[in-house]
Amino acid sequence: MTRIHDKFKELKERGKAALVTYITAGDPSLETTTKIVFELEQSGADIIELGVPFSDPMADGPTIQLSSERALKNGMTLRGVLDILRKIRKKSEIPVIIFGYYNPFFSYGLKKFAEDARDAGADGVLVVDLPPEEAEEFKIHTDKVGLDLVFLLAPTSTSERIRLVSERAKGFIYLVSVTGVTGERPAMDYSLEHIVREIKNHTRLPVGIGFGVSTQDQAQMIANFADAVIVGSALIRIIEKYGHKGKELFKEISGFINGLSQACYHDS
Repeated sequence: MTRIHDKFKELKERGKAALVTYITAGDPSLETTTKIVFELEQSGADIIELGVPFSDPMADGPTIQLSSERALKNGMTLRGVLDILRKIRKKSEIPVIIFGYYNPFFSYGLKKFAEDARDAGADGVLVVDLPPEEAEEFKIHTDKVGLDLVFLLAPTSTSERIRLVSERAKGFIYLVSVTGVTGERPAMDYSLEHIVREIKNHTRLPVGIGFGVSTQDQAQMIANFADAVIVGSALIRIIEKYGHKGKELFKEISGFINGLSQACYHDS
């Protein structure tokens, strides 16, 4: 079992949904990324999605697109992401998912990546543009080294797609709250309980909901029926605004994440 499995088990016993936070590796800098991960953990994040910057992030909104551009300008590569993870593992056992698009993994070599990611301390991988129908080769390698391969579902997913993802996913299932690209949304329609129930009819894996979560109220609403609250763009926005302001950056991250973490308790 991976750290991801153990974390969800621990949180279930505590009556809390997992707070999963996404950051782009290398934004605002390579060194600061590691410090941000430690601040996230200390402030209440339960699982980290460590984003691999990509030149054509088609599923991402402008906030994460810009963070990817900044990281690429800083020289961040997939190999560099693994270097950051090795530094994280010297001080932390927080579950980490390598999150990105297929091209960098393919260029690195699927077998080599799986082995190197495992050795660096990764717990899982999520490839945004790799549907389960096309993931067999990658899954062979991730399964062999014990990495969880996380897949996406959407509110529009058919029963057939839900069954397929439920059969092939490991770690947890990422349910996109809305169709479209990532980004903060002040008003969100959380009529997702029915699809969460349907997913859980097919799998015992936890279900996390992301895309657009930015407030404590949104987090609390999701935590009432899902196993994880996933936050990305709202956090990236803080990093964009305060990235080079030292202590102010970590103060802003701490306050934001602490509030979301408290909202993830089922009885909050």
